[in-house]
Amino acid sequence: MSSREKVVLAYSGGLDTSIIIPWLKENYNYEVIAMAADVGQGEELEPLHEKAIKTGASKIYIEDLTEEFITDYVYPTLKAGAVYEGKYLLGTSFARPIIAKRLVEIAKKEGAVAIAHGATGKGNDQVRFELTIKALAPELKIIAPWRIWDIRSREDAIDYAAARDIPIPVTKESNYSRDRNIWHLSHEGQELENPANEPLYDRLLQLSVTPEKAPDEPTYIELGFEQGIPVSLNGEKLSPVRMLEELNSIGGKNGIGITDIVENRLVGMKSRGVYETPGGTILYAAHRELELICIDRDTLHYKDIVAQRFAELVYYGQWFTPLREALSAFVDVTQKYVTGNVRLKLYKGNIIPAGVESPYSLFSEDLCTFGEDEIYNQKDAEGFINLFGLPMKVQATMKKANNID
Repeated sequence: MSSREKVVLAYSGGLDTSIIIPWLKENYNYEVIAMAADVGQGEELEPLHEKAIKTGASKIYIEDLTEEFITDYVYPTLKAGAVYEGKYLLGTSFARPIIAKRLVEIAKKEGAVAIAHGATGKGNDQVRFELTIKALAPELKIIAPWRIWDIRSREDAIDYAAARDIPIPVTKESNYSRDRNIWHLSHEGQELENPANEPLYDRLLQLSVTPEKAPDEPTYIELGFEQGIPVSLNGEKLSPVRMLEELNSIGGKNGIGITDIVENRLVGMKSRGVYETPGGTILYAAHRELELICIDRDTLHYKDIVAQRFAELVYYGQWFTPLREALSAFVDVTQKYVTGNVRLKLYKGNIIPAGVESPYSLFSEDLCTFGEDEIYNQKDAEGFINLFGLPMKVQATMKKANNID
């Protein structure tokens, strides 16, 4: 049995984590235990076992976290309606806490003294991984090679791998930085580093077609929700994983959920990326349509304020905080009656509402009809407007008395 201290590495088999295994051994003499998390990235992870061992790991855990990822991280964020800066559906952001949580669990099981990750010193993921580790295991050391090694670029990393005969999935000619899980696929680098460049969608997209290549006929779907959680598609009850897989397929074929974003990273810089989130975009649209008939005005408007703060917490890696937990508790109360069915028409990148119904609907045709009714007395509006506008009238009277424009 090895007497060396152990480190658990967040391992994907990509460029960065492939070279971190030998780097940790060369610089720390640690026994390296790798952990690859399956969060629905659509890849066969079993080959990573052989690759990790050949590269120098003593052991590798391959963990299927997909359903837990959806139910415990995606759904709370979906119910909150959280969208970062109005465009980003947080696909990478809420995947990091569940991965880091599992890293901590394995580190404790293995008696490791440290956790290592391949996030760069310029990005958000370093914060997300490390805040989770600090929240769940403050005693563990954290090693972030990109902040301390001599490698300064992806080209340097490719050279490092080549010198040690480490197989990597990129070349200097085609080295987009991608992150994929069952919720989304992100793309960074290459032509995207200049916001003036239009993305080269034909070589970029992997989950979707562009709207121009989508079918000429619309696709209709019906989603069923129970207390804010999607439970059925076109009348069929589906598991969380199957639901997203089906919606990703349908949305991708119709050019849904392709977003080009220049976002404000937590570390202070702006970055540009293209995100494919076909199924997630559909779920957000459907969920919002249902909320609009099931939640009262004041709660809905306040919830929109909460959604922005919730999105920031997720983006900043503050999942395991009292505030996030408290906001989730608030959100859960708002979702008590968000139950019903939503029909959507998908057409060339667009999501068009096609009908919504709920047993808890607050919509009253008797109240809002343009026809004759015996419920709403329109004369009542005069007194309401007089009282509602009284502060404005008082302000205007004061200005007039003092000749203030």
